Amino acid sequence: MGSQAETHSPLYRLKFSELDSSSVWRQREAKVQLRSMSVTRPSQQQPPPGIQKRRVVIENSHGEKLVGILHDTGSKELVVFCHGIHSSKERIPMVNLAAALEIHGISAFRFDFAGNGESEGSFRYGNYRREADDLRAVVQHFLGCHYVITAIVGHSKGGNAVILYGAKYRDVPIVVNISGRFNLERGIEGRLGKDYLQRINQDGFIDVKSKRGTFQYRVTQESLLERLTIDMRAVCQSIDQNCRVLTVHGSMDKMVPVEDAYEFNKIIPNHKLYIVEGADHEFTSYQNELASIVLGFIKKDFHQDKFMFKQSPLGTRAADRSVNSRL
Repeated sequence: MGSQAETHSPLYRLKFSELDSSSVWRQREAKVQLRSMSVTRPSQQQPPPGIQKRRVVIENSHGEKLVGILHDTGSKELVVFCHGIHSSKERIPMVNLAAALEIHGISAFRFDFAGNGESEGSFRYGNYRREADDLRAVVQHFLGCHYVITAIVGHSKGGNAVILYGAKYRDVPIVVNISGRFNLERGIEGRLGKDYLQRINQDGFIDVKSKRGTFQYRVTQESLLERLTIDMRAVCQSIDQNCRVLTVHGSMDKMVPVEDAYEFNKIIPNHKLYIVEGADHEFTSYQNELASIVLGFIKKDFHQDKFMFKQSPLGTRAADRSVNSRL
């Protein structure tokens, strides 16, 4: 589990590299002031009056109950957050980003994928497409409650879920990928060991254990194959050009190399990339920087995106819940 984030002064120096599809590489240092917002110290935050947090249960297409927390500001603009592998809605990035949106009057929903946290179902390794479908159930639920889905935001494996969702369903205007993995063949040895192919071919499964030797979850041949057969390049190319995509990655990420972020940037048509110097996989000591980047992207582009979304074929698809496109 991630360690407690370090606190920062409300005025700090934010150093990052910015790259988008229409610009060249450039380094910059910027002073950023978050005014009254301090997402790493929730006890000092003063959300606007009338904020309500409530537990919401949504059934997915497999009959499993997904549990989430709705941060209801009274606004029908909603951002949905997706967590990473073997994780939950309570991880640092999910909680702090939802709190940052609260302060600016934007409602947020963070939930547990099936088999994680409080949600029903068994944890499954891989499971990328099924988690995108869990997200689909969440989006449809809130559309039915007359919310406007402003953005979907995913951290780590959740970043893959939101990109898969954006490519398959094409009904959200903004996708935010935080520390997502582009090359799904990488990172397997770190969890399963160098001889994982030999072992899984011999036994049909691999049991993943903690450093203390306790059982965590089982990886089957089927689940491993599902991960290895996902072509993220083709997925990224399927994202509608009117969908704005943001990737944020830490330069010191030891779980997913920063090179993966550059691959997303090469392929996604309407994409912006931020590299936060010194940040790890969970942005443990850089929560303010992460919140500033994500919030700025969502707030800056929302009204323009909403107009484009309504006027484009993408908006037409958004209104059609019967869309059943396949990657």
